[in-house]
Amino acid sequence: MSNSFLTRFWQYQSERFPFLVHGLLIAVFSFSAIAYSRICRGQTNFIDWPTYGATVFCTVTLFLLVRIFDEHKDAEDDAQFRPELPVPRGLISLKELRMVGFVVFAAQLLLVGLFFTKMLFPLALVLGYLCLMGVEFFIPNWLRKHQFWYVTSHMLIIPLVDIFASGFDWYLGSYMPPEGLVFFFVVSYFNGIVLEVGRKIRSKETEAPGVLTYTGMLGIPAALGLWLLVLFITWMAALKAVHFARLGAETNVFLGIMFGLCSLPALLFLIKPESKRAKWIEYASALWTLVMYGSLGGIPMLRSLLFG
Repeated sequence: MSNSFLTRFWQYQSERFPFLVHGLLIAVFSFSAIAYSRICRGQTNFIDWPTYGATVFCTVTLFLLVRIFDEHKDAEDDAQFRPELPVPRGLISLKELRMVGFVVFAAQLLLVGLFFTKMLFPLALVLGYLCLMGVEFFIPNWLRKHQFWYVTSHMLIIPLVDIFASGFDWYLGSYMPPEGLVFFFVVSYFNGIVLEVGRKIRSKETEAPGVLTYTGMLGIPAALGLWLLVLFITWMAALKAVHFARLGAETNVFLGIMFGLCSLPALLFLIKPESKRAKWIEYASALWTLVMYGSLGGIPMLRSLLFG
C-alpha cells in the first residue's frame, strides 16, 4: 500500500468509519455481550484479555466490512445524490475498498482459524449474511420499495455479530447459551433500529432530494412516534434481560429513568422541529445504546472485577 493510499484511507475512515469512536463503541458492545453471557452463567470473572482483544478485532472489522459493502450497494445513489461523500468525490475508489475488505477478511480467517478454530462457524454465519446483504437478498428493487423490510432485514446483522461476540464465552467454552441471551440479542437488534431511525430524523430545512429520512417519508409526528416505539420495545426487552441476569431492581429503575431522559429530545423536536434538536435525537440514540450495553453487561462485570 502506498503512502498516498494510506493518507487517503485515513481521511476516508475519519469521515465514514472513525476507528477511534467506532472502535470504542464496538469494544463496549463486545465486552457487554461476553459479560452478559458470563453473568447469566453465574461467572464473576471475565474471559482472558487476549481472547477479548481478538473478539474486538473481529467485531470492529466485521462492522468495517458492513461499511465497505454499503459503499458498493449505495454507489449509484451516492453518486447521484451525495457527491460530497468520499467515494463519489474520488477520495478513494471502490476497487481500493474491495482490497481493504479482502485484507480484513483474510486477517479474520487467519486469526480465528489459527487460535479460535471453533469460532469459524459463527464467523461464517455472519459473513454469509453480510454477503446476502451485499446483494440485497437478490431482491434489491423490491427491498428499496419496502423500507420496513429493508431495515428489519439489514439490522439482523447486529444480533448475528452479537452471537459471534458472546460466543467467545459460551460457544468457545462448549456451554449451552444462557436463556437470557435471547433478550440481549433482541435489545441489540432494536438498538440498531433506534440508531438507524434516530440519525434519519431531520428538520425540513435539512431534508435533501434523494436522501431517505424517516421525517421525509412519514412526516415528523409519525417518525418521532416510530422512534419512541422502538425505544420502548428496547426498554421492555432490556427489562427481561435484567430479569434473567438477576441484576436487581436498581437496574430496572435506572433504565426507566434513562428511557424518560432519552425520550425528551423527541418531545422537544415535536414542539420546535429545528436541526439542532434533530441532532439531540441522534445523540440520545447513541446514549441509549451505551446505557443498554453498559447496564446489561458492562457495568455489572466491571463492578465484579473491581470489587469482587
